[in-house]
Amino acid sequence: MADILSKLTLSEAWRRSRVEYKNFNFLGYAGDSAISYGEADRIISTVQAFLKEQGIVPGDKVSLISESRPEWGLVYLAIVTMGAVVVPVMVDFSAEQIGNILEHSDSRYLFASTKILKKLQNTAFIEDNRLVLIQDGFKTGICQVQNETVEFKEDGRDLFKAGLEASSVEDLTFDADENDVAAILYTSGTTGVSKGVMLSHKNITHNAMVGIPIPDTQPKDRFLSVLPLAHSYECTLGFVLPMLTGAEVCYLKGVPTARLMLKALAEVRPQQMLTVPILIEKIYRTSILPKFKKSPVLDTLYKIKPVRFLLNRFVAGKKLKELFGGNLKFFGIGGAPLAPDVEIFLREARFPYSVGYGLTETAPCLAGEFPAHTLFRSIGPAFRDVQLRVADVNPETGHGEIQAKGPNIMLGYYKDEEKTAEVFTEDGWFKTGDLGYLDKKANLFIKGRLKNMILGANGENIYPEEIEAVINGNPFVAESLVTRLGNGLVARVELNAEKLDDFIKQLKDSPEELSRIKKEILESIRTTTNDRLNVFSRLSELIEQVEPFEKTPSLKIKRFLYT
Repeated sequence: MADILSKLTLSEAWRRSRVEYKNFNFLGYAGDSAISYGEADRIISTVQAFLKEQGIVPGDKVSLISESRPEWGLVYLAIVTMGAVVVPVMVDFSAEQIGNILEHSDSRYLFASTKILKKLQNTAFIEDNRLVLIQDGFKTGICQVQNETVEFKEDGRDLFKAGLEASSVEDLTFDADENDVAAILYTSGTTGVSKGVMLSHKNITHNAMVGIPIPDTQPKDRFLSVLPLAHSYECTLGFVLPMLTGAEVCYLKGVPTARLMLKALAEVRPQQMLTVPILIEKIYRTSILPKFKKSPVLDTLYKIKPVRFLLNRFVAGKKLKELFGGNLKFFGIGGAPLAPDVEIFLREARFPYSVGYGLTETAPCLAGEFPAHTLFRSIGPAFRDVQLRVADVNPETGHGEIQAKGPNIMLGYYKDEEKTAEVFTEDGWFKTGDLGYLDKKANLFIKGRLKNMILGANGENIYPEEIEAVINGNPFVAESLVTRLGNGLVARVELNAEKLDDFIKQLKDSPEELSRIKKEILESIRTTTNDRLNVFSRLSELIEQVEPFEKTPSLKIKRFLYT
């Protein structure tokens, strides 16, 4: 691929794909027909022509706020291949956050879906007619928003139909430089601070290109997309990567509920998927493990390692592969650590999983491994052309901060030289803020976030993520978060509502007994967890987290809200 692209830019990548894969399916919804690369090219050209009419020139910022859908990718490519800078914004951000991002990014135009219109009511983009509505097409005009519905004050211009009907549209593809800014992504952050990460054409294109061999992506492979496209992980590896290879990407029509997911999996029968750990962990703990727990005999047998291996390999593993459509060859997991018990199951089931590691600032992947070569609890080796090192190593643990160099490292934070300087060393290495180590074969192991690490009473390094992994293995636990309270460690625990209801029904207790039962369950979880922890990592108390944890769009708990 490297010698096929004359330059590592999204413009050059799209030039090649639109010709090479002209008649291949490109973007669509699960269960519906997809538009081809050739059709996408005509639509993209029409959007570019419209933006040119509005005075958008190379270097201008254009925001994009929408759920994942075919139009998202078309707008993204239209903006970046005409030399402008795309600013993808998460739909889950608050109205205040969105307003701040639109202002801070200096965005001149906005593409948005109806889902977030209510959050845009007081912005200048609606008042000044600088909004294009993308919902089953592209429509623009002077409009007003009332209760999340849009009404155009005059006949709106449907750019989508214009694109399909156009016999010829001017090619506005811009010959960008590899180091030109292609996108500014605002991190939601588990620390509560949102920064504008500037990614160049080379950052994104290189990361997608070198990632191709890992999932072994082939022309006409089908991706089922379930994560937000505004997240670097899904955008680079779930959109740009398949675009480079002539693959098809299918989206969900609606929130990715279990029912909708199962329907889509049956319809698409994907070869490739990108997910976060919570998805596969939930499937394992709510659909697979309970089937072995129902029978006392199976429950006992499942605890015997050789028997568990056979059950996972030939029973549960087979059913899981069928559940995902039977064609899956790559199941990428990123964004957070994967629970050890779930990883053991995936390995024994020979499920084609691969855990990747990276950040928005690294476009995103730093390391990852082929499904056939995964190593338990390891990320695997660095991506091609990426260098990794571990700095400030603790001599007792061998752990230190993971630092990186490579063509995928961001240009910096937009309009923030101070924060940019803070995350780079004097010799030019990017400081990830994550703790880990490299083994003798250069496989990367992650221990946790540097900012999350808790210093024990006698100077021990305590990684809350490791304790949480043990807690979350309990069937009564949905999620947990460990923090310090005084001189001890406590865990906030969100109980598994379904499991709790079943337990109460089995005991035939009245609703008044719920509080007592919960206390007993929490104490039981604390005791069994402590039995598996070293002395300095043991929990003094468990507190019920009544409301679900507030999360980032990549489904990581916003720790700063609870610590």
